[in-house]
Amino acid sequence: GTFADVSQKAGVAASGWSSSTGWLDYNRDGYLDLYVVRYLDYDIENAPYCGFKGDGYRMYCDPQQFDGVPDLLFRNNHDGTFTDVSRQAGISNRSGKGLGVSLGDVDMDGFTDIFVTNDGIRNFLYRNKGDGTFLDVAYEACVGFDPHGKPMAGMGTEIADYDEDGNPDIFMTAFSREYNTLFRNLGKLVFEDVTMTAGLESGFLTLAFGAKLFDYDNDGDLDIYATNGHVTDNVELYDAELSYRQKDLLYENTNGSFLDISSQSGPAFQVKHVGRGAAIGDFDNDGDLDIVVADCGGPPLLIRNDGGNRNNWIGIQARGKESNRFGLGAKVRVTSAGRTRLREINIAGSYLSSSDARLFIGLGSETKAERVEIEWPSGKKQTLENVPARQVVVVDEANAK
Repeated sequence: GTFADVSQKAGVAASGWSSSTGWLDYNRDGYLDLYVVRYLDYDIENAPYCGFKGDGYRMYCDPQQFDGVPDLLFRNNHDGTFTDVSRQAGISNRSGKGLGVSLGDVDMDGFTDIFVTNDGIRNFLYRNKGDGTFLDVAYEACVGFDPHGKPMAGMGTEIADYDEDGNPDIFMTAFSREYNTLFRNLGKLVFEDVTMTAGLESGFLTLAFGAKLFDYDNDGDLDIYATNGHVTDNVELYDAELSYRQKDLLYENTNGSFLDISSQSGPAFQVKHVGRGAAIGDFDNDGDLDIVVADCGGPPLLIRNDGGNRNNWIGIQARGKESNRFGLGAKVRVTSAGRTRLREINIAGSYLSSSDARLFIGLGSETKAERVEIEWPSGKKQTLENVPARQVVVVDEANAK
């Protein structure tokens, strides 16, 4: 097959400095819409000099020197074209300096919400009101700032229910000397910063970009991966504690708190590099999730997971009918041994990345999932019972009610 650039024809060829994007069906009409994060109002032809001229050190300029630009939301017209509905949808905030976006139903009302990490200004949390518009609730939800009320230099982000309480939580990566932050969802659109109590303090000196919450060892809970690398290639010249090339981080979920197991996770986690985008997928179809990383100024890294399939697992490949074809936004609840895990099918998140649309759920030592419940974006539901482990199950919405 061949590909053609149809950006102009489709109506999505917007100007400006774009960063992360995400597909979602925000109005639940069965067609995928497009959210585009944008960064700065920057003119490369007239870029200012930043750094220490006397010492001959040049650095990238602080984003505070530039104005922000609003994000974009393109509504699918059902005919291969899109309409820019950013203003009427309520997401056109000119102060934004966005780098990452994650998608998920954080208030569990059936509509996909949007979380945006901004560089040096507060984060945005757009609650989907279900009428085609969004409301930024980052202030009252307590996800806009760090615990001291300061904005962070947000990079990547993920939405997932790490503590299995049925409420999707928010994770974001940040700059050196800021913490990669975990916001625990307490329900009713209130979050708590649990970064320190959850054991994530080892990321203080790293500069993390791409991140994924996934079950690397298939024991049933979501672990955290972050890829790292500074933005300034000569940072060692003026800061002895920091480095341009950095090792990645892997945290094991231990009953809702995390243990840094990076040093025990194989040679790939001993390599210093300049990580940016990070995506997950089972590229070798062996049942455990692998990682691909886009490096800055270097070749991509394919990090194969060896041994994560020792525990049992099931995969879900959604086939929407009334909902969008890939089932993005569908909620999946898997019950085994009296334990129910909530997952949501989404491919966006991390940083400048898109992951495997198949959903993988670890079962530990259990040989079957007693129940698999799928709640489609259309509102239809279906249930599978006694599903044998170690297989990818194709779930068709045509069989839902």
